Amino acid sequence: MKSRISVFLKKFVSNKKRSHALLIAALTGILIAIISSQEYATPSFARQTNLSCNYCHYTFPALNSFGRMFKMNGYTLTSAETIEAVSPDSERTNLKILNSLPLSAMIMTSYSSINKAVPGTSSPFAQLPQQISLFVSGEITPRIGTYLQVTYDPTVGTFGLDMIDVRYANHTTLDSNNLLYGLTLNNNPTLQDVWNTTPVWGFPYATSSSVPSPSAATLLQLASGNVADLGAYALYDKLIYAEISFYHSTPQGAAYPPDSSWTGNIKGVSPYWRLALQHQWQDQYLEVGTFGLYSELYPSGITGLTNKYTDIGFDAQYEKNLDNGGTLILHTAYIAEKQNLDAAYNAGGSANASNNLGSFKIDATYNFPEYAALSAGYFLTSGSSDAILYTANAVTGSNNATPNSSGELLQLTFIPWLNTQFAVQYILYNQFNGDTINYDGFGRNASDNNTLYLMGWFVF
Repeated sequence: MKSRISVFLKKFVSNKKRSHALLIAALTGILIAIISSQEYATPSFARQTNLSCNYCHYTFPALNSFGRMFKMNGYTLTSAETIEAVSPDSERTNLKILNSLPLSAMIMTSYSSINKAVPGTSSPFAQLPQQISLFVSGEITPRIGTYLQVTYDPTVGTFGLDMIDVRYANHTTLDSNNLLYGLTLNNNPTLQDVWNTTPVWGFPYATSSSVPSPSAATLLQLASGNVADLGAYALYDKLIYAEISFYHSTPQGAAYPPDSSWTGNIKGVSPYWRLALQHQWQDQYLEVGTFGLYSELYPSGITGLTNKYTDIGFDAQYEKNLDNGGTLILHTAYIAEKQNLDAAYNAGGSANASNNLGSFKIDATYNFPEYAALSAGYFLTSGSSDAILYTANAVTGSNNATPNSSGELLQLTFIPWLNTQFAVQYILYNQFNGDTINYDGFGRNASDNNTLYLMGWFVF
């Protein structure tokens, strides 16, 4: 990795990249100038609890132990003023709602540059916005809370439902120990997860949305707002976490009831499971766990042959609070996917009746005592060769019919205020869609997709 970083630095100060270096230097200078005071962010959860963002996050959206418990307790911790009503016997709260609607917003803007522009496009380019999101997030009743995100996508110019997680949570005792239990209604596998190892909340938390990325991904890694889930979870003695959920297709902008126009429709339901063991010491935290999803999908319509996917993942997260006030955080996860492609194979969409696909990620972040975080990560995707599923195609194809991709990611994040981030990120590819040189069969190399990404992220 050191040799790759050295090569990158040499290239970075070449004539072609000198403008990028000047831009980063200017951005750094501006950030140093503004990092002279610290204010506390107050998005909807912070307004509801009267707690600053760092009570729940290391740097948003990465949760700490308090933040994980806040989410598992249904987003209902409240210290703000509420409107309440109780039963005549004062034994039951009939109503408890916040005095004001729990609204907040997020804006992301970015600058992206890849090592070699995709034919027919220009690089570098800026996006303002890259994303705008509106949130309705907070307590609905004393036991029910919600996280709801609506996002503007500049590529289509419209707002759409992004994420939703509605929770019910309560407590009881089991063998004299606390048992937290609850229900979750959400629209994306692993959205409900409280660890930063699974696909929805895993590092990196933001990347360029308009540059080439590896074509192959396990089903669990594919973000989906086109499903609905009802799940039950429990945390015993703050030690053992278990969840079982069931997903069903609910595509947006499609005909109802389901008909032949549906694509990627789940046959019946897709079960998702999660099991984790965690422990909090005075200045350390460790989680190890497993998760998985089984899906049987109609490629199109609601009848006929299906493709079956079994995803099994393993993860670990370690946190260490350092004597100087900083924090070291490690994440790793591996997902193995078994594909039984009956529908694709019989329709000529796959050369094999079954394939394997796997993804591995590991990252480390050092959060400085104030204002900054330094992160590094490695990622790998590998799987079966399939001459039909992975074909030669400019930029997005695979010349050797394999999905293998790997690389490193470096990121420096500036945090002048708790609700504001500026990041400098660089992704270096060792392999892209199966190879290093001429991976697509049209002369493009993996390193051509190396990406410089500058990002501003504001939550308020």
